Amino acid sequence: MLCPTVLGLLLACAVSLSSSAVILDNGMPILWAQTAGQVTDLPIQNGILTPDPWNFLQRMSLYRLMIAATDPFMGSMGTNATDGPLWGLPLQLAWMVTSGRLADPTGATTCGLQTGDTMCISTQSWWSCVSYFVSALPFLSAAQQGFMGPGVQVQMQVPEGVTDYCTTYTDCMASYPDAMSKWDAFFQGLKSATESPLPENEKKDSLLGLYWAAQMASTYASATCNPKQGHYSSSEKSFANSWLNSAEYVAAAHFQSNLGNSVMFITPLPSRVLQEGDSAPNIADLSQEENHTLSVFSWMSSINSLLGGTLVRMWKGAMCSVTTREKGREMLGQLLLNPGYATNTFLTIVTGMSSSC
Repeated sequence: MLCPTVLGLLLACAVSLSSSAVILDNGMPILWAQTAGQVTDLPIQNGILTPDPWNFLQRMSLYRLMIAATDPFMGSMGTNATDGPLWGLPLQLAWMVTSGRLADPTGATTCGLQTGDTMCISTQSWWSCVSYFVSALPFLSAAQQGFMGPGVQVQMQVPEGVTDYCTTYTDCMASYPDAMSKWDAFFQGLKSATESPLPENEKKDSLLGLYWAAQMASTYASATCNPKQGHYSSSEKSFANSWLNSAEYVAAAHFQSNLGNSVMFITPLPSRVLQEGDSAPNIADLSQEENHTLSVFSWMSSINSLLGGTLVRMWKGAMCSVTTREKGREMLGQLLLNPGYATNTFLTIVTGMSSSC
């Protein structure tokens, strides 16, 4: 399907630049052109689709197929083919692979390393485990809702001896009913939106609400991945948890995670796995933007912990209307992308906004 050296070159490029991770190739998520363009390009056994989500190209293919199948229903998102919210997920996967986060963190295998199979996604990686919940689960739901064609059945491949991942719609619905039900609601909502009499901006806000409800339900379900955090440094674990915490803000604001917006927010994420002793904003081999992002994530997470979860609750309370969510998205952009934006300004505005709802 692909000469693995292509990803090796991208990984080497990301490392040698020692700045932001490479997530785009010709304006698309990396290796997009090598992924499955149609459902029948995926492995099929006895009439059942059997994708291998532990192969990078096949996990990326799940996104390409979902985006293609849902694009006709995304009119309220904008006029471009890259305006739908699902685009954030393949870009996130691209960042995970080029920053080395899908590789085996235990060192027991060369899975995902330049010295091994660069297409391999490790079942031991916490990041690849969390990503499974926002790739395999929505794909199984999309197929169940008819987006992959009438009567298409899917069973995810799983490496021998690995038992902690659900592989079919029925299996995942039994293990993670909330996540699967919310993905079903999102895909059903896309179909019904085409007939909805709501103004386009309200329709868009409503669909983004369904999308983020599903993504967050998958994220909560991925708590089952937590034991795998033990394979990482305390700096990486702390970043991983603050990355999860940041999703609460983005989700509540109904962030439109289209290709353009997602690139802006994902590019400044750390381009390598953090090691013991890495402390932002003073990590020498990371860019100023990466150090800034790490500092902001850490601040948001620690303030929320100090306030006993109050900051997230206040933020969610403030995101109570189409208008306040719009303002919220603007504030998040300022906080994460503008180093001159004061964190106390953010706190003051959130406090004021939450009291006006």
